[in-house]
Amino acid sequence: MDVLIYLIPIALFLGLLGLAAFLWSLRNGQFEDLDGAAERVLFDED
Repeated sequence: MDVLIYLIPIALFLGLLGLAAFLWSLRNGQFEDLDGAAERVLFDED
């Protein structure tokens, strides 16, 4: 049970790190054009 003293803060830190990465990607426009890449694969422009 002593290992929980270490695991709980590590899990909280990793969760907050993932949340920060998600919010950073939202602010930088990573999710702006969801259909663009899918359509570029289908339509080849010569």
